[in-house]
Amino acid sequence: MAVLVKYFKLNFLKLLPLLFLFFISLNGNSVIDFKILSINIHYILVYFWVLRKPQALGYGFIFLSGIITDVVIGLPIGVSALALLIIASVAAYVRAVTVRISLINDWISFIPALLLANSIYFTSLYLTSYSFDYLYLLQNSIFTFIFYPVLWLFFNLLLNLMKA
Repeated sequence: MAVLVKYFKLNFLKLLPLLFLFFISLNGNSVIDFKILSINIHYILVYFWVLRKPQALGYGFIFLSGIITDVVIGLPIGVSALALLIIASVAAYVRAVTVRISLINDWISFIPALLLANSIYFTSLYLTSYSFDYLYLLQNSIFTFIFYPVLWLFFNLLLNLMKA
């Protein structure tokens, strides 16, 4: 009985990143938004898990999560999915060239991922003539970058629980 409980707990912990991804997508709150502070948890979630444990989130699930986010929020279909896949591809590249895992390395390499994803996001919304507050996008990117270490520590703790 104890072996069965441990097996169930370990498998549930392995599914937790995927459940977080779809919960964020279906809830429509990929951005935690306060009065002046907004953080895109979707980007941080995808970047961390593709960087540290790519088997936890597949690219198909990431794409599907982006499509669901677009439908729930009301954006043109594929904009969020493309941005999330850019984040995932930068994370995959960084994973391939990284020698040592550390918060500083991950945090600094998150900058190009954010810049590329937001430039694609901006360009896609501009070409579709979708009205959007671009200053809000910049503010969101800055606070997402600043908040990355907090979620990195939380996800790293979760990753250690998955190994135990």
